[in-house]
Formats: sequence, structure tokens, C-alpha cells
Amino acid sequence: MAGKYFEEFTVGQVFKHQPGRTITETDNVLFTCLTMNPQPLHLDEEFAKQTEFGQRLVNSLLTLGITVGLSVGDTTLGTTIANLGFDKIEFPKPVFHGDTLYVETEIMEKRESRSRPDAGVVFFEHRTHNQRQELVARVRRAGLMRKQPS
Repeated sequence: MAGKYFEEFTVGQVFKHQPGRTITETDNVLFTCLTMNPQPLHLDEEFAKQTEFGQRLVNSLLTLGITVGLSVGDTTLGTTIANLGFDKIEFPKPVFHGDTLYVETEIMEKRESRSRPDAGVVFFEHRTHNQRQELVARVRRAGLMRKQPS
């Protein structure tokens, strides 16, 4: 199993996830339409040309999903019980079609579960950079993680 058990995480531990993920126009348009988001910044090239960005932006929720998704293989694959929530989601720079995203995860905190003796809570901070090493997303997330079987 690729994921880590609660006991295997150490506060301050950093995972640099591979591979990166290049975002295509199709990714962005499909995700935006599937989620019923009519924002022209994501869909309308002519509208977007008139904005300060000069082009369409990748939907931030797609960026968030890819950020978390790229982290799963090294951290929670098969060992998570539940995603408990997200906190402090930031998008300091826009993501555009053709950008490649790279994610690293730092373990910020961990504690025993108050209600489940077979689990603990791990607090992750995921940081996403583009191919220019610009920070494009940062999110804190809490996961209920399995303890190692006895």
C-alpha cells in the first residue's frame, strides 16, 4: 500500500510528489462545464482577453482537486478513512492552460483521534508550484488516517 499510516507521519516531514500535471484547455473546459460553473473567465476566450489576465484562467477548484490528487499516492492511498476538511485555501497566482503543476506536502500537525482508537488525525499543507516555480495554490487539509494494524 502506497499510503502511510498515522504512525509513519512526522511533523515537519515534506513529500515532493511526482509526476507533475500539465493542465490542458480540455481539462479546464470539461471540469468547468461538469461543475455547472458559467464563469466566462474559464470558458469565453474573447471575454478573458479583455481582463487583466488576457486569457482564460483554469478553474481554481480544478487546481485544488489536482493539488490534493497529486499528493494521494505518497500520503493517503489506501490508508485514509476520511477527509475531515479543508482550511485556508489560497490561490496567490493564476493557472493558465499549458501550465504544469508540481505539488509538495508538509505534515503540519498530528494527533490521536478522540473518538477512534484505531485512527489519528493528520494535518497536511499542500503547496502547488507551476513550471516557473511560482506558488499557485496552498491548502491545509485534515485527514483521518488509519493506524497500523496490530
